[in-house]
Amino acid sequence: MVPFSILDLSPITQGSTVSQALDNSRRLAQEAERAGYERFWLAEHHGMSGIASAATALVISHVAAGTKTIRVGSGGIMLPNHAPLVIAEQFGTLAALYPGRIDLGLGRAPGTDMRTAAALRRHMEGSANSFPNDVVELQGLLGMPREGEVIATPGAGTNVPIWLLGSSHYSAQLAGMLGLPFAFASHFAPDMLFSALEIYRERFEPSAILDKPYAMVGIMGVAADTDEEARRLFTSMQQSFVALRRNARGQFPPPVDSMDGLWNASEKGFVDHAMSYAIVGGPETVRRKTQAFLADTRADELIISMPVFDMDARLKSVRRFAEARQELAAAA
Repeated sequence: MVPFSILDLSPITQGSTVSQALDNSRRLAQEAERAGYERFWLAEHHGMSGIASAATALVISHVAAGTKTIRVGSGGIMLPNHAPLVIAEQFGTLAALYPGRIDLGLGRAPGTDMRTAAALRRHMEGSANSFPNDVVELQGLLGMPREGEVIATPGAGTNVPIWLLGSSHYSAQLAGMLGLPFAFASHFAPDMLFSALEIYRERFEPSAILDKPYAMVGIMGVAADTDEEARRLFTSMQQSFVALRRNARGQFPPPVDSMDGLWNASEKGFVDHAMSYAIVGGPETVRRKTQAFLADTRADELIISMPVFDMDARLKSVRRFAEARQELAAAA
């Protein structure tokens, strides 16, 4: 059975604080570790009042300090926002603090609105277009230093594992060309999932990192005792995406009994499409849909984002997905 992992955005729920959100991320990682998940990734987003993981390397350290064995990393660092040397030093430091447990997933989107992106990057021109060169530069900084080159200290010689993340064909092609593991953001961008996986696998070139393709796929996931309960919990994510569509971002909202009156037909269509691969339900539904999705994608790993308002329900969802994995493994 393929490994299961967790993607977290440190959601700031309505009525809570950043401190509580960061504490919840650590608790979620601890539960994931107990349940046998492979890795726990945090995502870089900026200027969003409902997300606390903007300083991603710091949050990774906070989570890694509260766990012992689970891999912790970024899903991802938006590399155009940063100089490769800065990321090499940050993740080299993390690798020294938590040896053998740090992952570096990289994306090329800004992870925010364009005004905030401009404030982050200062000079926007060509930043996304330089992504391939920046990835190669970062690989070099994390590898063995060569005479006359800039040295990342910490960072040099750590060989922190690099992943490429994407929601289109661009990163799929680049990951294949560089022989790197690839993660597709199908948890919110379903359209190019299968074509991107095909491109990645067809164009993969063996490297010192990998001798064959390794593809991770993402889902939004809410597992509960019943389908009805899970669907109710999932309304928090649906409300959040409606707010995103309206450019009215706020803290993560509590669930509601019905979305009727909270979205129009166009907004419902937008959310339903973005969440095409969401797995929401009780144990049997989760098991059946997970098995089908993994069979369709032939994924090497599944990463799950669990957008649940109540922390106890979020922890239960982690356990339910772990139970589904165990049952699928037993039946294989």
